[in-house]
This record gives sequence, structure tokens and C-alpha cells, in this order.
Amino acid sequence: MTKTYKASILFTLTLGILSMLPPLGIDMYLPAFLNIAQDLKVNPEQVPYTLTLFTFGMAMGQLFWGPIGDSYGRKPIILLGIIVGAISAFALTAVDSIQHFTALRFVQGFFGASPVVLVGALLRDLFDKNELSKMMSLIMLIVMVAPLIAPILGGYIVTYFHWTMIFYIIAFAGVLSILLVFFVLPETHKKENRVPLRLNTIARNFATIWKQKEVLGYMISSGFGFGGMFVFLTLGSIVYIDLYGVSVENFGYFFMLNVGVMSIGSLINGRFVSKLGAEKLLQGGLLVQFIAGMWLLLVAMLDLGFWPMAIGVAVFVGQNALISSNAMASILGKFPTIAGTANSIAGTVRFGLGATIGSLVALLKLESAKPMLFSMVACVIIAVLTYYFLTYRTLKGKK
Repeated sequence: MTKTYKASILFTLTLGILSMLPPLGIDMYLPAFLNIAQDLKVNPEQVPYTLTLFTFGMAMGQLFWGPIGDSYGRKPIILLGIIVGAISAFALTAVDSIQHFTALRFVQGFFGASPVVLVGALLRDLFDKNELSKMMSLIMLIVMVAPLIAPILGGYIVTYFHWTMIFYIIAFAGVLSILLVFFVLPETHKKENRVPLRLNTIARNFATIWKQKEVLGYMISSGFGFGGMFVFLTLGSIVYIDLYGVSVENFGYFFMLNVGVMSIGSLINGRFVSKLGAEKLLQGGLLVQFIAGMWLLLVAMLDLGFWPMAIGVAVFVGQNALISSNAMASILGKFPTIAGTANSIAGTVRFGLGATIGSLVALLKLESAKPMLFSMVACVIIAVLTYYFLTYRTLKGKK
């Protein structure tokens, strides 16, 4: 494959659908938390941990599947992950305890990490840095459809059907993805470029990536940006539905606000990344997220109410479109022969931080929106400081 690959509409759509699977696994069942708790006879506070375990599975899986994809090719490993993920989703429709539910969510996340990490590596095989960022923005725009419709669809399913229907739909999406990958995606990682799967080689590659200070800055800053969004994913349904009285079926519409901002960010990125470069757009995303974080701090301290909070959350969450795609493009551009490993480490950091932050905030007692908002503010402050001290100053010193 050359770096002049012409992506067809079906190719782009296939990658977009693959990238939609994790948002479907996360967002569609958020409105069902209370129903799942009632059905499995547990406290509602226990259900968010199933999301945390799904995310931990995604984090660990990315660390595992990336090096395997560098050794055995992208396509067969993507197929393996989708197949097991679809089976896990189907099995979730028959669980009778929160323990079984949580364990299957971990398995679903672990194997679902395969397409997540290897789609980025596959794109790195085909495109250079700016074109890679542009392509990732286009796919992210397609991905926006998932969190846009998933909570709304989940809310209506919970209202008119049993919550298990959510996982039937996810299993069906997995089957569709299997067919598309098999017939549409090429194998992009040539045999002569593959890295032998040896522990010492993997350890050496990991060390090579971790030693670069600016790469570490990309990973941690984008990870805490994602962590701020994950705070909302973990606590948002409880804050919006329980504290502010938003109906279950209407909760998803507030995701539309978040996703609308993310879509705008993806469009801006796709249009201007070739002119401005991934670095400047990453900086812009972090700056806007920081400003939104300061606004949420004021909302919390002055108790400004629901709509100022909802708008601030949307602007905050929406910047992940700029932050994630440009940080990932910058990371992958530095490691052409071990893109799978690089993507796996970056994904592990991102999802690992998200899961850790989610598990910590799930312990908070929610009598107001303040714990959620303060946690989001803390995440963006750490993200900005990390980028400045590890990435920005390092890059400036190399000029």
C-alpha cells in the first residue's frame, strides 16, 4: 500500500461502523441503568461499574491487540475482536446477576478493543500525518451518529421494550461489521513490515514510545480530555435524570447537543488540518475545553442551573473530536512500522484513565451536580498542564 490510497465511500463507511461499536456499547444502555438495577435486584450505584469494567477491558485489550496486529496483520485480528464482541453482546441478553453482567461487559470491551486500536493502525498504513488526521476526522464525523442516536434509541427501547433489546441491536451491528470487514477491508500491513511477536521486541517497542516526552504528553493530555468526557458518561444520566428531572426518553437529546459540538469540531478539523496542521488544531481544542471547564467551575460555584451546565458540558465534551484525532495523528506519525503498538499504548492510556476516573467518580455521593463538574474541571486542568510541559515545551526546544 502507498500513501496515495484513495478511500472509497464503502471503505470509509466500514471504518466508521467499526468505530461506532464502542459508542454503541457505551451510550445506548446509559438510560437503562435504573431498569437494569431493578431487574438484577441491585442498587443503581452498582450499574455504572459495568461501564467502568467495559472501559477497563477496552484499555487492556488495546495494549494486547496492537502488538498482535503488528505481527499478524490488521484484518484477521479485527475480525476476531468483532466476532467475540458480538457473541458477548448476545450473551448479555440472558444474564441473571450483576456479576455475570459485569464479567461479560469486560469481555465485550476487551475484544471490542481490537477494531478500535487497529483501525487507527490501518489508517496509518495508508495515509501521511495530515491526511491521516483528515481521514480520522471524517470517520469521527460518521462515528458521531452513534452517540447521537444511541442514548435516544436506548431511552425509547427502555420505555417500550425490555432493556435486553439494546444488546440484541449491538449484536446485530457486530454481525453487520463482520460481513463488511470480510468483504471490504484490505489487509494493509504487508508481511515484510510485520514485527515478530516476541516479548523482548514488544518491550523494546513500548520503551521506544514511552521515552519520547512529547508523545507521553499527547497520550496523557488526550487521556484526561477523554477522562473529563467519561466523568459525564458515568454520572450524567444520574445528574440529568435524578437530580434535574429529565425524562428517560429525553435524556438522549442532550447527547445530541454534545455530539453536535463534536461534529462541528470534526468538520473544522477535516477542513483546516491541511492548512493549519494537527498541532495547532490540537492546541485549539485544548484551549476551548479549558475555557469550557472554567465556565463549568462558575456554574458549580454560583449554582447557575441546568441549561448553563448542559451547554458548558456540550462545549467541553465536544472538543474531544479535535483533541483525540490530532493527538493520535501526531503519535502515529512518529511510528510508521509499529503503528499498532503505538495506537495500543495511546488507546490504553486514554481508556485506562477514563476507566480509572470513572471508577473514582462513581464513588461520589451525588446530591448536586458539583462532584461531576469539579471532576471535569480537574481533568482539563491536568490535560492542559501535561500538554504544555511535556509536549509544547519539548517541541519548541527542538526547533
